[in-house]
Amino acid sequence: MAKVVAVNISDKKGVPKRTVECGELVENYGLKGDAHAGDWHRQVSFLGRESIDKMKALGIQGLCTGKFAENITTEGIELFSLKIGTQFKIGDAVLEVTQIGKECYKKCAIYYQVGDCVMPKEGIFAKVIKGGIIKAGDEIETPEQ
Repeated sequence: MAKVVAVNISDKKGVPKRTVECGELVENYGLKGDAHAGDWHRQVSFLGRESIDKMKALGIQGLCTGKFAENITTEGIELFSLKIGTQFKIGDAVLEVTQIGKECYKKCAIYYQVGDCVMPKEGIFAKVIKGGIIKAGDEIETPEQ
């Protein structure tokens, strides 16, 4: 089963996010209280726990949810295999995949530590089609289910 592991926010761009108990996805805006929310195509970012575990296997210590600046940490779903335009549900919220990966203009500390970072390849971005409250443990429903 695909599910949410953590909901993460920050009030500044370019910094790791802190994990919160729950979050509010706002239609056509993003995650309330997060610096990346707004009227654009990368309203919410996602990264799988499996991707974080790949970086841990390279010997990086201290990795936890939000360290890659992802809003939603997931497990049980290969996010980067979803097609752009795919809609999925978390609770009552509906999101649509708008971008797979990203170009990093500024290399992060993790990149300098091991020469690689997983977010540019395996992270995804989505816009909020329908808002709702989300929290750790919520199931992620995709059309393939």
